[in-house]
Amino acid sequence: MPTYAICTLGCKVNTFEAQAVSSALKSKGLVEVDFKEKADVYCIFTCAVTNTAESKSRKMISQALRRNPDALMCVVGCLVQIHPEDMKDADRIDLLVGSSGKELIADRVMDLLEDRRQIHEIKDVRKEAEFEGLFTDQFEHQTRAYLKVQDGCNQFCSYCVIPYARGKERSLKPSEAILQAKALSEHHREIVLAGIHTGRYGREYDKPLHDLMKEMLEACPKLERLRISSIEISEITDEFLDLMASNPRVAHHLHIPVQSGCDTVLKRMNRPYTTEEFLKRVAEIRQRIPGISISTDLIVGFQSETDEEFDETMDLLKKANFSFVHCFPFSMKNGTAAQHIGKTVNEQIKKQRAQKVAAWSDLSKKSYELSFIGKEVDVLIEKTTELEGFGHSSEYVPVRVLGNVEKNTVVRVVCTHYEQGMLSGKRV
Repeated sequence: MPTYAICTLGCKVNTFEAQAVSSALKSKGLVEVDFKEKADVYCIFTCAVTNTAESKSRKMISQALRRNPDALMCVVGCLVQIHPEDMKDADRIDLLVGSSGKELIADRVMDLLEDRRQIHEIKDVRKEAEFEGLFTDQFEHQTRAYLKVQDGCNQFCSYCVIPYARGKERSLKPSEAILQAKALSEHHREIVLAGIHTGRYGREYDKPLHDLMKEMLEACPKLERLRISSIEISEITDEFLDLMASNPRVAHHLHIPVQSGCDTVLKRMNRPYTTEEFLKRVAEIRQRIPGISISTDLIVGFQSETDEEFDETMDLLKKANFSFVHCFPFSMKNGTAAQHIGKTVNEQIKKQRAQKVAAWSDLSKKSYELSFIGKEVDVLIEKTTELEGFGHSSEYVPVRVLGNVEKNTVVRVVCTHYEQGMLSGKRV
């Protein structure tokens, strides 16, 4: 039978879509192999959120072509959507699919295996009003499952290309989301709800995110943990916090992008909050959910960012006391409003600021993790050896569990010590 290999770059939404396509290809009789191996079909799910991500996507395409120049090449996702003409000019690519039409990829691959030609399916995603129905019931290569429930973004932050790559906001029907969650919970103890703007889920159905989560937990008794991939500060409602506070199956971790800790930079970024509003809501969350992990995304070196503005960002990091920070040097994207804002910051300065944030993040992460010594946590076991297991707590803290434990189970662990950069403990 023909073999296929998949490479996935970027976000959890991409990972879900790639897994759904993989499941569809297997249902057609194709056999999966590792991306580093020679395959008859290569599917590459690209990312375009930064220039680095674009470069890596192109690199993966080149690597696949070198492994098997005769392979059927399928390139999918945001890079295709943002640069359709560049991709169409690549005569070695057989199937091009943008940010919609992924439910047809398996059928298209089968057609192309019979009749080799080029197919370009790149629609105007801004005109797409319906949520694309992809389905998978298992993530074979990971313990934690992702479930895409939302797509698109209407925010248009000045630095971001994603609204152009993903289109308008739209959501998976609540009934279909429940069915997918039930199917995934037969194989996985934890599900992560993912989206481009997850917190805006269900507005067209009058079904807010917290209501969907409540129904999922009721419908999936085998599910031990429900997690949110990322959520904006303005989307965290009191009802959402009530659910998190009252139901231990909702993970005590929120990844809340702040992007900058300076009001003037936030304004240039077109972010819909001030630093005061952000810090006030973070304090309210911590009061409602003691011990919660709050992490963030941060961009340094945005257009015209001064040393003083960066210093304000460092002050906010300390006040918010994030458990860790994902920091990105600003990457200019063609077609975004940032092209017409301010002056470009020197690349070396961006690098220095990113290093400073990373150093702070490492210290903050360790301090937060050390606070769990002597405490009990529930750990999803993701990897095992004969002597120990490894996984993450509800707060997304990595924990080494000493002794014999079973993969894909949630075990109660008392954290006893910290070694080799990680908490260690034993099963209660």
